[in-house]
Amino acid sequence: MTTEETEKKKARIKTKVFNDPIHGHVELHPLLCKIIDTPQFQRLRNIKQLGGAYYVYPGASHNRFEHSIGVAHLAGQFARALKERQPELRIKKKDILCVEVAGLCHDLGHGPFSHLFDGNFIPKACPGRKWKHEKASIAMFNHLMKNKGVKSAMEKYRLDEKDRDFIKEMIFGPLKTKTSESMESKEWPYKGRTKDKSFLYEIVSNKRNGIDVDKFDYFARDSLHLGMKNSFDHCRFIKFARVCKVKGEWQICIRDKEVSNIYEMFHTRSRLHRRAYQHKTNKIIELMITEAFVKADKHICRKGSKGKTFTLSETIKDMEAYTKLTDHIFDEILNSSSDDLKEAREILQKVITRKLYPYLGQTKPKQNQDITEGFTELKRKLAEVFDGTRKQGDFKIIVSKIDFGMKHKNPIDNLRFYKKDEPDKAFKISDDQVSDFVLPSIFSEQWIRVYWNKSLSRKELKAAREIFENWRQKIPHPESNADGPLKKKQKGGKGK
Repeated sequence: MTTEETEKKKARIKTKVFNDPIHGHVELHPLLCKIIDTPQFQRLRNIKQLGGAYYVYPGASHNRFEHSIGVAHLAGQFARALKERQPELRIKKKDILCVEVAGLCHDLGHGPFSHLFDGNFIPKACPGRKWKHEKASIAMFNHLMKNKGVKSAMEKYRLDEKDRDFIKEMIFGPLKTKTSESMESKEWPYKGRTKDKSFLYEIVSNKRNGIDVDKFDYFARDSLHLGMKNSFDHCRFIKFARVCKVKGEWQICIRDKEVSNIYEMFHTRSRLHRRAYQHKTNKIIELMITEAFVKADKHICRKGSKGKTFTLSETIKDMEAYTKLTDHIFDEILNSSSDDLKEAREILQKVITRKLYPYLGQTKPKQNQDITEGFTELKRKLAEVFDGTRKQGDFKIIVSKIDFGMKHKNPIDNLRFYKKDEPDKAFKISDDQVSDFVLPSIFSEQWIRVYWNKSLSRKELKAAREIFENWRQKIPHPESNADGPLKKKQKGGKGK
């Protein structure tokens, strides 16, 4: 068979069309459809994208299932755009297929209520255990590869072990543990693709600056379902993206005129965190659901491989058991009649009847300021009011950190730009080329919210909030800058 005949045969691959509310009609490769039609992927239909936010925003009913399809679509769209724009990159159809599979499978490891499970529940149920959903995504992908239909499809489209490693690396990062020797020698840490294809690792999960198709779909989809505006245009980013060589490594760069559009993405991220992800009611609902899951941990079981049974927190050790874990455990606890689940059930009943822990207030301390000693004083003053009554309780302290994705750093510092007349020359953009209206003076902030874990009457809640407010005013807060957000930055001589 000639090369031309092979290309014609590949062109006849029958794709399936999905109608998506964000991206319209999405065509997916048959391999992706095989993966979608497995229990490991179908479970994502029953895992809320925004966890407890659905109890605050009625429209936030979307799940990881549709998000994963959206990311797969954007990943393929992005890779094909680079292939057409820069043939010299030698992007193969197999590369594009791997990128699409990585986009589809990047969230396979999410547990019930998404980030609530790996961010709240596992740390409380398994103290000291470092476990994130990305790790579970790799384990679930390996489990998925045992499926006969998927395995056969992988062979049919000639994806070998090297390609599977490439897919997992795009989701998780380097699979091998970094040793001190490898870090010193700066050797290429990936096995799936060589250094000349390094830019492909930035499409699905960009470890360099956090600008990737996962975020593109995330913010567009969340904004739609939350009823909020999304001012970032991901199609425009893909249109003006280009691969350039930066310090010996090929990186995805963007036109200099697009800097405002990119800042809009991070402003959208910040806005979604402030108004939804870190919403004060959402956070206490997630804390209460977490408490219920912790109390139910030893009494919710799933059967895994070899007939072994695993408790709720132990399911992360066995992907067969973990496949059976979705948001449905909320209703399983809520509708149970077991005495073992009584405490957990009562907490969830409070959630659905809106009898939430009372909110006392919030404060924004100085950066890296430790105010734990101050909480002792606050607790003592509250005890003076409620001590000896049925209202005696304790604090529920929630720390909410909002940033641009890289803690206190500006992620744009790790992005390179190119000019229209010099498309192959990458450069770092300076602050004086960015509008003052879009450039923040800081890139992270921390809010501390305090709740009381007992119900209070209106009079008692008012008294508790007054005590909190008097205490809050004594805490040093970030100084306000009357000269505007950039004046303080320029004062240090670092205004670019």
